[in-house]
Amino acid sequence: MNEQDIEEKTVVVTGGAGFIGSRIADALVDDNEVRVLDDLSTGAADNLPDGVELVEGDVRDEAVVREAVEGADLVFHEAAEVSVTRSIEQPQRSNDVNLGGTLNVLEAARDADARVVFASSCAVYGVPDGVPISEDAPARPRSPYAIDKYAAESYVRAYHDLYGLETVALRYFNVYGPGQTAGQYSGVISIFVDQARRGDPLTVEGDGTQTRDFVYVDDVVRANLAAATTDAVGEAFNVGTGSETTIRELAETVRSVTGSDSDIVHEDARSGDVPASLADLRRAREALGYEPTVTLETGLRRVVEVDD
Repeated sequence: MNEQDIEEKTVVVTGGAGFIGSRIADALVDDNEVRVLDDLSTGAADNLPDGVELVEGDVRDEAVVREAVEGADLVFHEAAEVSVTRSIEQPQRSNDVNLGGTLNVLEAARDADARVVFASSCAVYGVPDGVPISEDAPARPRSPYAIDKYAAESYVRAYHDLYGLETVALRYFNVYGPGQTAGQYSGVISIFVDQARRGDPLTVEGDGTQTRDFVYVDDVVRANLAAATTDAVGEAFNVGTGSETTIRELAETVRSVTGSDSDIVHEDARSGDVPASLADLRRAREALGYEPTVTLETGLRRVVEVDD
């Protein structure tokens, strides 16, 4: 599946000035009319490729969403409050953005008869009974963010079942890539790379044996393009690599690819941290033809090279 399969469409990417959304826009802009809806609170207009129309606005604003989605064939809904920490601090805001915003997008898409590809999260699984985690595993969301994503997913599915709207939900595992900002709310990879560059210790929470499925952003974009054309609508699919990495191994690999001599130090474990996370990709392979292509070491080298 590649961008050549999607041509001469009107495509809307909410959150399209952000880390993942801007790459979806870039993959499609040459052969389609691409419109981005973004409030630029975390994304940046500089991330947008030439030829993309920017509608500056908030997904919580129903009128702006309708304006952005009018006449669309496809909507990639990436806009979200993605910080678990902030969702715990401000659950009402998280709900308004992640759930209310998704409802605005779905209603606008229903009027436009546009397919919606929704960015969900592996956070909906909470602490799994075991790994790898299939889409049929119980949902046990443990934060307002995860609850919002699971509830939004339920709406996404219901809009297909009730109204015949073509929808697909993608449950992202731990996405990383160049341009992901290191900071309080960013992913552990960007934090480790930033620490290694400064020569600071790489801080591992707990004993470092907890595992994650780190998926490179280009593979996530490919999954989105596949979801835009699949016949398997009204369903949710995992997007990861099917390979698990311990946080200690991640720290060691980051140290290696950056050429850093930073120490790896251990801090107190986070309360309620998920001990293991790994995507079962069988359903995504069968229905989407999705296959991850970028290994963790290759992806980390790309992060380091681009950010140099």
